[in-house]
Amino acid sequence: MTTIIGDTAGMIAGMSPELMAGAFDFCTLNADDPRLVKLIPLARAVFQEAEGTSLILPVNVMKAEGFAETAPMAQITLNVFSSLEGVGLTAAVAQALAAQNIACNMVAAFHHDHAFVPLDRAEDAMAVLRKLAAE
Repeated sequence: MTTIIGDTAGMIAGMSPELMAGAFDFCTLNADDPRLVKLIPLARAVFQEAEGTSLILPVNVMKAEGFAETAPMAQITLNVFSSLEGVGLTAAVAQALAAQNIACNMVAAFHHDHAFVPLDRAEDAMAVLRKLAAE
C-alpha cells in the first residue's frame, strides 16, 4: 500500500526528483477548437481557464500542430506520494529554484507533483532539488 505523506519535512525529504524524457511547452486553445479532441490525450496536463483550455504538450506535437514555441520545458517529477492537503512542498521547491534564478511551473496531480523548468536549466534544477531533499 502506498504511504501518503503530508508533513512538509517528509514530503521534501522523500521527493526523489526524476527528470522525465522529452521537452514540453504550454499552449492554449478556445473550447470550440476541433484540435482539442486530438490533443488532450497527448497532453501532460490540461486545465480549463476562463480564457481557454491550457495544455502542456510535447514540443514535437506543438510543432506538428503549428503552435509557436514559447518556452520549452523539462518535466521533473517529485516521486513522493504527497497528500493533496500537504502544505509546503510546492513553496519549498519554488523557493529553492527561484534562489538559483530557475523558473518553475508546478503542476500538482493526484499521485505526484511535477515541476516544469526551462529545458536548458533542467540539470541545474535537478541538482537544486536533490540538495533540497538531502537537507
